Amino acid sequence: MTAIRQYLDDLEARLDPAVEDDLLAQWREFTAGHFRGAIFSPRRRRQAPPSIPWPAVRVNEALDDYDRMLVQQLAGCSAALASGSGALLDVRCNYGSSILPSVFGVKLFVMDDRYNTLPTTEPIEGGTAAIRALVERGVPDLTAGYGPQVFEMGRRFITAFADYPKIRRYVHIYHPDLQGPMDVCEVLWGSGIFIEIMDSPTLVHRLLDLVTETYIAFLQRWQTIVPPMPGDADQHWSMMHGGHIMLRDDSAMNLSPEMFSEFIAPRNQRLLDTFGGGAEHFCGRGEHFISRMTALRTMHAVAMSQPDWNDMETIYRHTVDRGIKLIGLARDAAEAALARGRDLHGQVHCW
Repeated sequence: MTAIRQYLDDLEARLDPAVEDDLLAQWREFTAGHFRGAIFSPRRRRQAPPSIPWPAVRVNEALDDYDRMLVQQLAGCSAALASGSGALLDVRCNYGSSILPSVFGVKLFVMDDRYNTLPTTEPIEGGTAAIRALVERGVPDLTAGYGPQVFEMGRRFITAFADYPKIRRYVHIYHPDLQGPMDVCEVLWGSGIFIEIMDSPTLVHRLLDLVTETYIAFLQRWQTIVPPMPGDADQHWSMMHGGHIMLRDDSAMNLSPEMFSEFIAPRNQRLLDTFGGGAEHFCGRGEHFISRMTALRTMHAVAMSQPDWNDMETIYRHTVDRGIKLIGLARDAAEAALARGRDLHGQVHCW
């Protein structure tokens, strides 16, 4: 994409340090547990519309062009400034949820452009035998699959921001979507893993350990390119949370609480310990494992989807009642809780 500097120039000119510092201070107050309102929903003090039109870059365009990905990601920051929203400014290497599986050599599956959605990967060919061979090989080359693009895109962000002091200060590059160890294992193995948990638990444990080792190696390499935010908090999805890692556990909805404790919790705890704590995301139903998830040390926040699929009183008991924040919660769920007299303890963020 030509004339990329025009978008950087536009964003730099619109960034008002007083406005951004105020918003950051609100988020830090909330993250530190000092917010005393009913629902945390910050806004910028003013809107800052663009001086030039910004293109809508499609997902598949960005996958194959670093400049287009840069503009695609910065367009979200432009939109936040234009609307005056409370979204913190951040960008990421937007290669989807199969970054880590792709490093293990599985086949990429890029969606048709008309869907404008992120790619995935296909399960490893050869089933259980192939998984066993993968485990025997150990940690893979981190420059396989999407690895090279992720690391290079991180460097491109750093280089692009170098001449723009306000962008460097206020636009955060958050860590790639590495999911959680169990999610990665499901993508690698396919849905058959839920049978193998019962039939071949030792092999599942070995795969989880390998994925966790690879996760740590990958994220540590990433942090040599893009260090985490200084201090004890970080940004993800335009929100702030305690710690420096955002785990995902969508696969956990298919497992019992006991299976969560056996297969997921030890690996997630190792990642939290390695990266200074963090937050968790899950889609779907999580009421059955929420108590196990939030019992992990240095688990500071939960970003959940589909509150209507969950018994939210159970969720609240094991999050906000324990000082663990719910960030990005659907507003209707929070307002319904308040309407029935439920105290959210100033621990809930809604857009």
